[in-house]
Amino acid sequence: MAEPKIACRGLWKLFGPGAEAFLAGRAAPSPDELAAAGLTPAVIDASLDVARGEIFVIMGLSGSGKSTLVRCLSRLVEPSAGEIRFEGRDLRLVSDRELIAIRRRQMGMVFQNFALLPHLSVLGNVAFPLEIQGMARGAREARAREMIELVGLKGREDRFPRELSGGQQQRVGIARSLAVGPEVWFLDEPFSALDPLIRREMQNEFLRLQAALHKTIVFITHDFDEAIRLADRIAIMRDGRIVQVGTAEELILAPADPYVAAFTGDAPRARILSARAIMGPPATGPVAGRVAAGARVAEFAAEVEAAALPFAVVGEDGGAIGSVGRAEVMAVLLDRAASGAPR
Repeated sequence: MAEPKIACRGLWKLFGPGAEAFLAGRAAPSPDELAAAGLTPAVIDASLDVARGEIFVIMGLSGSGKSTLVRCLSRLVEPSAGEIRFEGRDLRLVSDRELIAIRRRQMGMVFQNFALLPHLSVLGNVAFPLEIQGMARGAREARAREMIELVGLKGREDRFPRELSGGQQQRVGIARSLAVGPEVWFLDEPFSALDPLIRREMQNEFLRLQAALHKTIVFITHDFDEAIRLADRIAIMRDGRIVQVGTAEELILAPADPYVAAFTGDAPRARILSARAIMGPPATGPVAGRVAAGARVAEFAAEVEAAALPFAVVGEDGGAIGSVGRAEVMAVLLDRAASGAPR
């Protein structure tokens, strides 16, 4: 298995005095032990791997620890215990100078608060991290113009943040974070402050950029609809712990506990579940057509529902591996358990 781009093992973040000494050489403390020591847990024994080029979404309710976890991964917040591996190196062991260089040149960060510099133009804001790196003015402005065009703001280089809409300001923040050519891109609820239509537009823009740039992305959201639209895999957090990691389909079909089941209970199953997930045995008689095993129910539901015969579900080699008919499709559309899938 290829080494993950970024990973953590046994990561803890406790707020309060003496957290590192308290955890040293100790098995996982109980909530009562933490309370007695005056420590508040934010991240508890977290382990995860993020593959190269993956969009990895971390989600949970407010206070679940997702933002603290991402800040620990970049060491903007110092963990209390555990290790953070970036391309095989433990970031907790690198020097301050090395860490600063990694953050400046290999990591990009976008937060809910756009944090644009009000006295700088769009061009100045996007070029700012390159100026911090010491890049010559001509080179950094040329790079900034490329990023501004990439996010669809060409022609607005001389405008100031106050002259832009919320969606445009967020595009500037994205362009600024991309200017350094980050290998890992951290985004902490970047679209949650936007109006629904602008948010949808920014999700489209995000997917377009990822298709072009193939970044390794850690994306935080509390919105499951946003997560299923963007994510390759999803980690669900609760009270500082990672409860489950999987694709959206895996989380729905095999929730680790009642919390995950409730968290995903209102998910649009027709957009998530594939033909493979709901199929029955291969048909023994004639079929009305074929659907790819990975196709989502929403993509083929109308065609299957209108047909009198089932459809063959075919794998990558084109061979039939199952069948799907009206009953299976209607079970999903009516939000009932499909082919034994748990609700």
